[in-house]
Amino acid sequence: MKDPATLAYVNLFAVLGTIPYLCDLDKEAAELIRGRTVSVGFAVKGGPEATLFFGSGKCRMAPGTDRCQVKLPFSSCEKFNGLIDGTVTPIPSKGFTKIGFLTGPFTKLTDRLTAFLKPDPAALEDPEFFRVSTTLMFHVIAEAIAQIANHDSIGQFSASNIVDGTAKLAVSGGPAAALCCRDHRMTAVHQAPEQYLSYMEFQNMALARALFDGQVNAIAAVGLGQVRIGGMISQIDNINRILDRVAVYLG
Repeated sequence: MKDPATLAYVNLFAVLGTIPYLCDLDKEAAELIRGRTVSVGFAVKGGPEATLFFGSGKCRMAPGTDRCQVKLPFSSCEKFNGLIDGTVTPIPSKGFTKIGFLTGPFTKLTDRLTAFLKPDPAALEDPEFFRVSTTLMFHVIAEAIAQIANHDSIGQFSASNIVDGTAKLAVSGGPAAALCCRDHRMTAVHQAPEQYLSYMEFQNMALARALFDGQVNAIAAVGLGQVRIGGMISQIDNINRILDRVAVYLG
C-alpha cells in the first residue's frame, strides 16, 4: 500500500524534482524556460514544501517556499498527489500576475516530463530520447529511494539497519548519484561521490532501462555480472529493499 504523505514527498522531490535535469538534457524543455525568471512554490499541508526556481535558462529546486513568487498551496497530501495524477487543479495563493507561466510553459514542461517518464515504446527506439528518458528515470528512482527511506514505514525499517556512509548508484557510461546515509536518514545527491562505502553499478543504459521497466530480474543480473555490487554489502542489501518499495510508489 502507498502512504499518501510518502507519495507526496516522492511526487514533489523525485518527480517534479527531476524538472531541472529535464531542462539540462532536453532542448525542447530548455527552450520553454528561455528568458524566464520565475519561482514556483508547492506547499503541502502535513507534507513537503519546495520551490522550483527558473532563471538564466536553468532550473533548480530548493526546500521551502519562503522565496517563491508563485505559491500553490494544497490542503492535504492527497490533494497534491491529485495534481500529479491530473485530478486536481491548484489555485495560487500568490503570484497571479505570473499565472501565464503556470498555464503555459510550466504545463508544457510537465507534459514533456511525462512523455519521458511514461514513454510511448516507439519513442524509445530513438537513441537520444532513450538516453534522456533513462537518465531522468534514474534520477527519479535515486531520489525516490531517499524519500521512501525517510517517510515510508517499511522504508524506515530498512533505513534503520543502514550504517552511516555513502552508497554510490551508477550506470556505467551514464548518470550517477550518491545515497548519503546519516542517523538512519538518507539524502540523494545527484552526482557521483568521490568516496563511498558501497556501490551498485549497472552495466549500461540498456540494462538500467530493462531493470527500471521490470523486464530483467535484479538478482539474476547480479549473478550474471550485469550489475556490479561491492563494498559494505549490508548497506546495498537494505537499499535494495527500499528500491523494491519504489515500484509501489511509482507504479
